Amino acid sequence: MKLLVYLFHAARRGVLLIAGLGIVGGFAGAALVAVINHAIHTGPAQRVWLLAFVALAITKVASSLLSNLLLVRLAQKTILELCDNLCRRITATPLRRLEQIGSPSLLACLIDDVAVLGAAIQVIPSLTVNLAILAGCAVYLAWLSPIALLAAIVLVTAGAVCYKILLTRAYRAIQRARDGRDMLFRHFRALIEGIKELKLSRQRCDMFLFEEIGNTADYLRRQNVISMNQYSIADGWSQSMLYLLLGLLLFGLPALGGISLEAMTAYVFTALYTMTPIWSIIGLLPVINRGQDALDRFEKIGFGLEANQDENQIAAPTPPIARIEFRDVLFSYEGDSPDGSFELGPLNVQIEPGEMVFVVGGNGSGKSTFVKLLTGLYLPQAGEIRVNDQQVTSEGQEQYRQLFSAVYSDFYLFERLLGFGGTEMDAKAREYLEALELSHKVRIEGSRFSTTALSQGQRRRLALLFAYLEDRPVYVLDEWAADQDPGFREIFYSRLLPELKKRGKAVVVVTHDDRYFHVGDRILKLDYGKVIEPESTFCSTV
Repeated sequence: MKLLVYLFHAARRGVLLIAGLGIVGGFAGAALVAVINHAIHTGPAQRVWLLAFVALAITKVASSLLSNLLLVRLAQKTILELCDNLCRRITATPLRRLEQIGSPSLLACLIDDVAVLGAAIQVIPSLTVNLAILAGCAVYLAWLSPIALLAAIVLVTAGAVCYKILLTRAYRAIQRARDGRDMLFRHFRALIEGIKELKLSRQRCDMFLFEEIGNTADYLRRQNVISMNQYSIADGWSQSMLYLLLGLLLFGLPALGGISLEAMTAYVFTALYTMTPIWSIIGLLPVINRGQDALDRFEKIGFGLEANQDENQIAAPTPPIARIEFRDVLFSYEGDSPDGSFELGPLNVQIEPGEMVFVVGGNGSGKSTFVKLLTGLYLPQAGEIRVNDQQVTSEGQEQYRQLFSAVYSDFYLFERLLGFGGTEMDAKAREYLEALELSHKVRIEGSRFSTTALSQGQRRRLALLFAYLEDRPVYVLDEWAADQDPGFREIFYSRLLPELKKRGKAVVVVTHDDRYFHVGDRILKLDYGKVIEPESTFCSTV
């Protein structure tokens, strides 16, 4: 079972210790059955049975208690490591792959699947103890009558096969329910991000709540009901088989003859005793199956147990830069949509230090894709990117990204100055707040912004502050001025960008502000993924 394999990889010593304690407790429980049976027939006054009963009872209770205490620490440690591992894998996975997975599935993994897997991990000691009890009881019954044990095994095996078929149906419903949860997360995100538009239209709001959230929630409910019904039917079947086994022991074995009263009592008593662990195992199987499904989902989206080699996670210093060059670089979204594909390139572009390049083009022309290729978030499917005449390989992609400070059109603003520290850096941040005309709105309090509840244009200024503090060789600003008021837009083009250029920074600006094209050095104009004007066109001639 993959779940046990994962737990074994995560904490081998802890798993072995808990499993060992579970086996000890299970066999102690099975031995108690034998002691009680013999004490009944030989007389409880015998001291040996009393001592055996006390010793086995203490062993059973102590092993169960200790295994549960160890499990609490192991489960919490494993869940914490799993969350950390998933977060690290997300940061190590190429952006294009994350876009294909989608944020709803990623959120479902981090929130839903981790909790499900944690619940499955916590039932493993109970499962181990109950299996050990069944194994111990089987050994005891084999000692009493091998033929009767063989008959019981045949009956239990036939029941287990039917039970497995029912569980398979339940597992399929669990998988469909998991897909429904992904969709529900997507709708919840739309509810939060689109709440303004929903409030403006009662009809749209009602249709969204009923047709999107309502229908998806109902589908999730139906799949959960189907899975639990299958488990209930399987539970009923297992109880029927147990009572059939008990009837066989009570009425079938005596007909065969040659079975002592002590053996008959032992069989019946043991059968009754094993009902509790069997029903406990049956009750744990849905939890185990959901945990297995969670692990399957991790592997399906590429976050399995194997080491992730998609991207190099070794931190590298920012290298010096002389020139970035695209040579016949090609990137395509082909296969992502049944409606068609988009291809950017082949691109032959050079970006020099101290140069300002304006990237222009209509919607859908490939500007944002170009920016992601330039900053190393996308890997070229053909051609090569070179820095200082050295080709950027997949192994050097992490180092290549350290060249860039970027503010994307769909940027995210962190509340803390992550990656920066010290009084000198805080002082620089305050200087930039003044330069960005935000000092009256925002303060730096312990490397944290006092607020980020600002207008979109002001939030972009804070994002630019991060880029200033990083002080990388290349600045990439994607539609940065789109949300700025006319006054600060003038400051951006006439003061901020020229200052970066004077500092020897290469500056790439995606913009539609043609009135400021004269500020830059060159224009790179894209149309449907192609460069339609010479890349060397000077802005001063526009």
